[in-house]
Amino acid sequence: MSAREWIGKDFYRELGVSSDATQEEIKKAYRKLARENHPDANPGNAEAEKKFKAVSEAYGVLSDPAKRKEYDEARQLFGGGGGPGGFGFPGGAGAPGGFDFGDIFAGAGQAGGGLGGLGDMLGNLFGRRAGAGAAGARAQRGADVETDVRIDFAESVRGATLPLRLSSPATCATCGGSGAKPGTSPRVCLTCGGAGLVSRSQGAFAFSEPCRDCRGRGSIVDDPCPECLGEGVSTRTRTLNVRVPPGVEDGQRIRLAGQGEPGRGGASSGDLYVRVHVAPHPVFGRSGNDITITVPVEFTELVLGNTITVPTLDGKVSVKVPAGTANARTLRVRGKGVHKRDGTRGDLLVTLQVVIPGNLNGKARAALESYRDAVADEDPRPHITAMVRERGG
Repeated sequence: MSAREWIGKDFYRELGVSSDATQEEIKKAYRKLARENHPDANPGNAEAEKKFKAVSEAYGVLSDPAKRKEYDEARQLFGGGGGPGGFGFPGGAGAPGGFDFGDIFAGAGQAGGGLGGLGDMLGNLFGRRAGAGAAGARAQRGADVETDVRIDFAESVRGATLPLRLSSPATCATCGGSGAKPGTSPRVCLTCGGAGLVSRSQGAFAFSEPCRDCRGRGSIVDDPCPECLGEGVSTRTRTLNVRVPPGVEDGQRIRLAGQGEPGRGGASSGDLYVRVHVAPHPVFGRSGNDITITVPVEFTELVLGNTITVPTLDGKVSVKVPAGTANARTLRVRGKGVHKRDGTRGDLLVTLQVVIPGNLNGKARAALESYRDAVADEDPRPHITAMVRERGG
């Protein structure tokens, strides 16, 4: 959607948030409304489908910081009323006695003078430079779409290809996006000559505004497509194969260019953003490109040393524990971590955690008591003992 067509739309109201809402609040509101009005959850409900399209359109603008800034500037510049009259102009768009300011500056260069440089200065606010052709007035890029997928821990490490089923606006398959019933074609609007814009004078100024007969499209559909009702866009269910790259992290977004809502007037489609949620693993954790694991060991294994078997995502590996290893020490196993884009892998970090037995049989207790007596003259905490004696004496 071009900024020119934001006039008269209150995206904040569509999502039920304030104009100073944070990105997280906007995302939360969108997900709630999209879930409630999703076509899969409301089969045959035209109102729910209409609301789903509206909140998707609103989120496509407000979720993009650059588009949101541009939208807010347009609201501020033109009064930002957000009511039925659009951006606060008397009478609203197309009302008797009022002005439709949807393209007041964008077409100034076509009118032969008038606002002149002011139109050039503000042209980008409405998606094109002043004096651009009619195609620029009608064309609008499709909105971006966001969805979520859940994968397991192993898939996040190795990468995966997942089928993704989407119900979203797409180019109508029945009419091919023309909006006209198969076998018919849209006709050129006679009012604007296909330009989508009409010019008129107001005192010393000349204004260009969207044609009211064709709503700025440049063409009129006399016999609408029964599938999309003349819009050229319909909600359909499609399946995409999404490649999740190795090493993807929880919350990361994957961009699929051109897989969002279709554009209008020959403009490109929006993008699809897939947010990945990684399920936690009961044994393994992750630290950057390294996989972590905590392995219980016996006290004697740390003191005397041992070779232990440790599980990995690929099977198992033997890890040597040197004699005299301290509790909670982390040993590194090279190349058993997360797959990287350059073809290498991170490491497996094995943290050793001594296990304290809750119950001892007689033989084990006797052995420990013998050990205690054998090291009775060795103080494991000499600096602490010295401090105690100093303060006590």
